[in-house]
Amino acid sequence: QLQLVESGGGLVQPGGSLRLSCVVSEFTPDYYTIGWFRQAPGKEREGVSCISSSGRTTNYAATVKGRFTISKDNTKNTVYLQMNGLKPEDTAIYYCAVSTKNYFGLEFSSAYNYWGQGTQVTVSS
Repeated sequence: QLQLVESGGGLVQPGGSLRLSCVVSEFTPDYYTIGWFRQAPGKEREGVSCISSSGRTTNYAATVKGRFTISKDNTKNTVYLQMNGLKPEDTAIYYCAVSTKNYFGLEFSSAYNYWGQGTQVTVSS
């Protein structure tokens, strides 16, 4: 049973930066995808970014492309989401998730079978 723990959220002014971290209890040699999702109050959960097990393939939602960068450090079992140029509309709870279902993408959150508890990101002046 994989366990995921997110950290790094907080309050930041518009235009500021945050780096979220997700520690995964284990990186298996099988194919998997790690994704970041977010959910704002009153809105549906949306995919933000994902990265393949090799780290060579990444994907971003159009709303964050060019501002957010996903990366992983296998030596630390950690995936990062560097968020620059933050906007008030980025305010949400951010979740880290793992899919072991041979799925790569952001469209189907149901394909992700392990989830963290979330970390709050608030962008406000």
